[in-house]
Amino acid sequence: MEVIGAGFGRTGTWSLKVALEMLGFDPCYHMTEVFAHPGHADFWVSAWRGEQADWEGVLGNYEATVDWPACTFYEELMEQNPGTKVLLSVRDPESWYKSTRTTVYELSKLLDNSTMARLIFGLGSLLVFGGFAGGRSSLVNDIIWQGTFHGHFEDKAYAIEVYNQHNDEVKRRVPPERLLVYEVKEGWAPLCEFLGVPEPEEPFPHINDAARIRRGTKAVRALVTATPVVLPVLLFALLVLLVRGTRC
Repeated sequence: MEVIGAGFGRTGTWSLKVALEMLGFDPCYHMTEVFAHPGHADFWVSAWRGEQADWEGVLGNYEATVDWPACTFYEELMEQNPGTKVLLSVRDPESWYKSTRTTVYELSKLLDNSTMARLIFGLGSLLVFGGFAGGRSSLVNDIIWQGTFHGHFEDKAYAIEVYNQHNDEVKRRVPPERLLVYEVKEGWAPLCEFLGVPEPEEPFPHINDAARIRRGTKAVRALVTATPVVLPVLLFALLVLLVRGTRC
């Protein structure tokens, strides 16, 4: 592993994942990898609980990490990969909280409160990422909402304090020569200089994944609402077809 991302989710980590892979640090581990490999969720929860974890088995083929859950374990990853550079992605705390609150937190609450929502989300992840991620809520709750934010994420002041404390701890614990504090709006120059690679000719990938997450949450909520009405109709139609088929 060449780059360890220590910044919380919603600090431009999806854009950063794409950028790092464009620079040759490919593949880069992001929360979406859990969707593609649902078995990874058990690994991260075990690591959070202090149990024996197969770091090499899960992350051995990755050149970089960004986003949750890996950012929570940046120190463990530094121990596993001595000398690796650490990238602390940041953004304005108020902006970070608003983005997190209205995207991944809202989606998490929806999945927690509805078995049907988890099923729909899992099927969606199967179609998009190739893995059924309907059971990832334990990872998100254990490590992020309950673990990192101690069940108080809805307290804005508290959540921002946790965010700031995490960033300050990274700055204290990582040797300055191995650390880059970075905002994705800075583009290629500081990132490429830090990593010692040339700047690509392509523009930096600024990806608006917040809009995608909000659309996905609305779609899941709409399907949950519609399912009690639509499902009986579909089952009745299927029954009619089966009955007609037996009469032919």
